[in-house]
Amino acid sequence: MNVKGQIKEYITNQPEPKRSDMQALHRIILEIMPGCKLWFLDGKNSENKTVSNPNIGYGLYTIKYADGKTKEFYQIGVSANTTGTSVYILGINDKTYLAKTYGKKIGKASVTGYCIKFKTLKDINIEILEAAIRDGFEAQS
Repeated sequence: MNVKGQIKEYITNQPEPKRSDMQALHRIILEIMPGCKLWFLDGKNSENKTVSNPNIGYGLYTIKYADGKTKEFYQIGVSANTTGTSVYILGINDKTYLAKTYGKKIGKASVTGYCIKFKTLKDINIEILEAAIRDGFEAQS
């Protein structure tokens, strides 16, 4: 199955209201960054053990390590979790930036170094989330 098929299956298999929220987030992110690279990580390691929640990824971010090696990864990630949804915004160097910039304005969400976690989209200000996502894409452009 290709990445688009994996993403569709992942979203479709979520219970409501998470399914609708994830469909809306997927649409919003693709409107912000049409044609971006799509990723799907199933949350399993090389031994096929589950080590994290599955993630949908958007965009392309190159991580540079101190030893000079690089790794490609997504810029924005979306994942269902036990209590709601997490949006990961990678590539912003200042780990306090998201919380300082969006934490008080976003609504009922937990905002940490690179993650915005909320129960449902109706609990947050979607325009503020969109601004944070745009920041994530622009940080690596």
